[in-house]
Amino acid sequence: MEVLTSLSPDFTADPYTAYALLRERGPVHQVMTPDRGLVWLVVGYEAAREAFSSPKLSRDWQREWRQPGWSPPYALNMLGNTNMLMSDPPHHTRLRKLVSREFTARRVEAMRGRVQEIADELLDRMAADGARRADLIDAFASPLPMIVICELLGVPGLDRAAFHAWSNETLAPTSPEAEKEAYEQVMPYLKGLIAAKRESPGEDLFSALVNTVDEGGDRLTEDELISLAFLLLVAGHETTVNTIGNAVRALFAHPEQMAAVRADPAGLAAGLVEETLRYDGPVETTTPRIALEETEIGGVRVPRGAIVLIAMAAADRDPARYPDPDRFDVRRDAQGHTAFGYGIHYCLGAPLARLEAGVALRSLLERCPDLAADGEQGEWLPGMLIRGVRTLPVRW
Repeated sequence: MEVLTSLSPDFTADPYTAYALLRERGPVHQVMTPDRGLVWLVVGYEAAREAFSSPKLSRDWQREWRQPGWSPPYALNMLGNTNMLMSDPPHHTRLRKLVSREFTARRVEAMRGRVQEIADELLDRMAADGARRADLIDAFASPLPMIVICELLGVPGLDRAAFHAWSNETLAPTSPEAEKEAYEQVMPYLKGLIAAKRESPGEDLFSALVNTVDEGGDRLTEDELISLAFLLLVAGHETTVNTIGNAVRALFAHPEQMAAVRADPAGLAAGLVEETLRYDGPVETTTPRIALEETEIGGVRVPRGAIVLIAMAAADRDPARYPDPDRFDVRRDAQGHTAFGYGIHYCLGAPLARLEAGVALRSLLERCPDLAADGEQGEWLPGMLIRGVRTLPVRW
């Protein structure tokens, strides 16, 4: 058994050193993690795709979580298996079918103009005081997807500051007490929002989801809608925030890539997004899976009842899949990365995340061609789930 922090003492800032050392020895290892306890960690690319697809690895923690000394994260206790993230077929199949009826590529693409308006408004506000300095996370990367998600959910403008605070505490809690308080506040709010959408539907996505009925008469229950709204809030916000932030940090660390993107922001924005997702994506590891029976992943036997984490951050730097994987190259063909998962659990919101990040990064670099780091970045977000920093001071 390996201890991750012994392989990379500053593991939160640099997990890649530990992942590379493990990957050299094999694609799957039993490890002690800083925040998840003892798990089986998948670090190889092909093994990751295998694990994503395995029906022997369950996302539904309520079925068989019986590992001594391990307790599910607070979010799992609150959400249960009423959302797509933490359910298996056939329940997952049913949920995804109902949600995908409304969360279509056409609906997402129709949002492009509004996302551009939001980006332009935030950049105008960022530059309004003439100081030419800002915290990029607070001023731009965080509010952009928060506004988009709030509009999708039909959250009134006056409630969005609270929504933002709840999102931050649930993904990167400042304390167990603050995390618990955030959940206890957001869940009743979402219940009230559902009731309002039933009584007076709007044009937003959430109104459509609340009221959609399939051809067989099936519809999402209230618990399923609450879990879905929470999933959209967290997955739809934090991942995009950190895709934008991680892309800018990578450009600062690679001046030749920054020069290339500055010269052609429109042409290279999509490549910048995809390479960021591969090189330093916003989600480091999956939520936990449990082995329903003894199974083999990447040629390694994993016992029944084992908790399995797939490290997308490790898989996407596997040299067997991506030559020279520690090199950041916006012109690389990064297709096939696992940042949005793989198989039946592939992220339904991936098109929206790509759209938001692409519009945001292109607009930022067109408006601020001299963008540069302004001192040290802020502290890393805690844990092995979300990969990003709390603050990113910039000047231009």
